[in-house]
Amino acid sequence: MSLVRLLQLASPTLPVGAYSYSQGLEAAIEAGYVKDAETAQAWIADVLELSVIPMEAQVLRAQIADLSQERNDFFVATRETAELRAETLQMGQALTKLLADLDMPVGIENPAYPTAFATAVRGWGIDPRDAVLAYLWSWLENQVMAAVKAVPLGQTAGQKILLALGSKLDAPALEPASWSNFAPGLAYLSAKHETQYSRLFRS
Repeated sequence: MSLVRLLQLASPTLPVGAYSYSQGLEAAIEAGYVKDAETAQAWIADVLELSVIPMEAQVLRAQIADLSQERNDFFVATRETAELRAETLQMGQALTKLLADLDMPVGIENPAYPTAFATAVRGWGIDPRDAVLAYLWSWLENQVMAAVKAVPLGQTAGQKILLALGSKLDAPALEPASWSNFAPGLAYLSAKHETQYSRLFRS
């Protein structure tokens, strides 16, 4: 049943509110950096390769191996803007509440989303590598759907982006030698999004 549980954990129906965030993408659209399928794919690929894989996925891997309050707090500290911190804490809290209702307490104070996700992976006996891939796919799918809504793009264009970027999720880059989170453009535009006048997505 571990595959079924993994599909449940990575499903868009998981009630954590991931669909309501764009992680700076909406601000990139407002600023004119993202304006079509090509630029949307480039933006999402950069965030994936410069931040999500080398930092968020690595924290998740480490938390699956050994849950740590210190590592959880470290990850929260790497979120450069109030928006990005609020996102991971709000999603973490939502998943923590769900897991508590399913008799799977997280046991970490103010859990970030990767920490709560790791708790479910451990509790359901899911393969760690499969769990990281599913986590990244869920992030990628959410970003593409945000682009489809906000650019806007057609559904076919969204599927082409998923096809192109999905191939990057099973590469050696999933286990980089060192952790990194150098994405100043993401931080700048996330901060701009906090005060953006017209928005579809939460800040």
